[in-house]
Amino acid sequence: MTKYHANAITVLGQSFDSQTEGEFYLYLLAKQQAGEITEIKLQPSFELQPRFKKDGHTIRPIIYIADFEVTHADGTIEVIDVKGFETADFKIKKKLFDYRYPDLKLTRMKKVVKFGGWITHEEWLKQKRREKSESLGKTQRSTTHRQQTPARHQRRKTSRRTV
Repeated sequence: MTKYHANAITVLGQSFDSQTEGEFYLYLLAKQQAGEITEIKLQPSFELQPRFKKDGHTIRPIIYIADFEVTHADGTIEVIDVKGFETADFKIKKKLFDYRYPDLKLTRMKKVVKFGGWITHEEWLKQKRREKSESLGKTQRSTTHRQQTPARHQRRKTSRRTV
């Protein structure tokens, strides 16, 4: 079991930290079969900050290990991290990655069945916002309906005094 309570799994002889990562690997293989992807690298590492010395001590480098690095058919490279949720640690590493590797795209993927399967974290946030605004719209419509209901049909509020 990993630090986020995911169970490690082996898919086609490859080890993954979670079942979700293994499923995403199968998804990538299908895209490779279709010719959309030419190369899949597993757990590529990126140095975000080199090691350095301070006050006579060597400070270790900050290394980010992604889940996948994919080369698309058009030659573009995409670094992919499969996440169930976004940790504070990942947010910092993403900022460092974007600064250090401005030419590479780091994509966070989620599997959300109700939104069609594999979607980016950003797409998921948009869908969640859309759902929220739609539910708020329904709430506002029902509130408007209550305001239009004649007073005799509304529940009367009574105040009780305690002595």
